[in-house]
Amino acid sequence: MSPKMKISAALARRIALAAQGFGTGRPAGAINRGHVKRAIEGLGLLQIDSVNVLARAHYLPLFSRLGKYDSAHLDGLAWGRKSQRGLFEFWAHEASLLPLAAQPLLRWRMQRAAAGTSKGTLQQFRREKATYIEEVRRQVEDRGALAASELADGGPKRGPWWGWNDGKLALEWLFFAGIVTTATRRGTFERVYDLSERVLPAEIQALPTPSPDEAQRELLRLSARALGVATEFDLRDYFRLPVADTKARLAELVEAGDVLPVEVEGWNKPAFLDPAARQPRQIEARALLAPFDPLIWERDRTERIFDFFYRIEIYTPVAKRKHGYYVLPFLLGDRLVGRIDLKSDRANSKLLVPAAHLEPGIEARDVAAPMREELRLMADWLGLDGLALPHDGDLGREWRRMGT
Repeated sequence: MSPKMKISAALARRIALAAQGFGTGRPAGAINRGHVKRAIEGLGLLQIDSVNVLARAHYLPLFSRLGKYDSAHLDGLAWGRKSQRGLFEFWAHEASLLPLAAQPLLRWRMQRAAAGTSKGTLQQFRREKATYIEEVRRQVEDRGALAASELADGGPKRGPWWGWNDGKLALEWLFFAGIVTTATRRGTFERVYDLSERVLPAEIQALPTPSPDEAQRELLRLSARALGVATEFDLRDYFRLPVADTKARLAELVEAGDVLPVEVEGWNKPAFLDPAARQPRQIEARALLAPFDPLIWERDRTERIFDFFYRIEIYTPVAKRKHGYYVLPFLLGDRLVGRIDLKSDRANSKLLVPAAHLEPGIEARDVAAPMREELRLMADWLGLDGLALPHDGDLGREWRRMGT
C-alpha cells in the first residue's frame, strides 16, 4: 500500500475554499440564471432557514459567491413553473434546496420514511394517525396545492414541533415520504404542498431509482466534490447520511479510488481528498458568510480549517451574547478575519451593522476598506439605500478615520 499523501493546513484551507466556489473571482457583468444554477450545483444544496433578520439563509450563499444577483432567479428555479424548475425541497442537510438531478439519490430516504423504518417524531405520528394522514393526502389530491392552514381540519396546535398541528404534521410526513413536495412558498415563507407527481418534471420522475448503496456512494462523491478535503464526519454530515452506511460506502469509494485517504497537518482524524479537487496556490476571496453557509455550517470543521470558533447566538440571551444576534464571518483572502452583526432595517432602507469584530492578530487597516465595500455591495443587493456602521471598536475607529 502506498503511503498517504500529506497536505499542509494552508493547502487544505485553499482546497476547501476552491471546492466551495471561492477559487476564482466573481463573474464579470450581469449574473444570469445559469450562474445561479451552476453555483448551486457546485455546492450540492442550499440550507433553508426561516430567520429573515437580514435575508433568508438560502439566498445568502449565492451572494457570497456571485455578488449582486437577482434572487428571482433562485425563486424561479425553486418554485417557478414546472417546465422551468431546477430545484426541489427535501430534508438533506436540514431542510434544503437541491438540484433536481439529486432527487433519485434521496428516494431511498423517502422509501424508508414511507415504510416506517425511519426514526423520529414524524414516524411516531404516522403510527398514531395513519388514517388521518391518508385523509390529508386525499385532500391534496382532490383540491390541489394546499398550505397546512388551508386544510379542512388541521386540528389545534400541539407539542414542541414549532407548535405544529396535526394537519401540518401529516403534510410533513407525506413530504418526508416523497408523496408530496413543495409546490411554492407564499406570504411569510409558508410552504404550499402538492403531489410530487404534479410538481416534479416528468423527466425527473422517469429517472431510474438507484439502490440505497449506489445513491449513498454518489451523495458521498458530491460531498467530497463540495468539500474538497474532509473527514468522514464532514462527508457524512453534508447530506446527513447514516453512520454505518457512510462507513461502508466510504470504504468502497476509497477502494475504487473515488476518494483518496490523506493526512492533513493539524487534523486529528483521517481525511479524504476529492481526486479532482483544485489545489490553488492562493485564494483571493472577499465574502460575508451566512451562519448556514455550507463552507462554515459544520462548526468543528470551521474551527479545524480556519482556527475560527463560531457559534450563532440567536438563542443566546442578549446579556450573554459576545458578538451579536445574526453574525456573519468575513472571509478575506483565505482567512476568516472578522465577524459582523447585521440587520436589514427595511422600514428605513438601511443595512445596520450593530457590531463588527476583528479576529486576534488582524489589523483594522487591512480589513476596514474591503469589509466596507462588501457591506455596501450587500446593501445594494438587498435594495437598501444606506449603511449604518458602528463608531466604536478598532473597525469603527478605522471607518471614522477613513471618513465613513
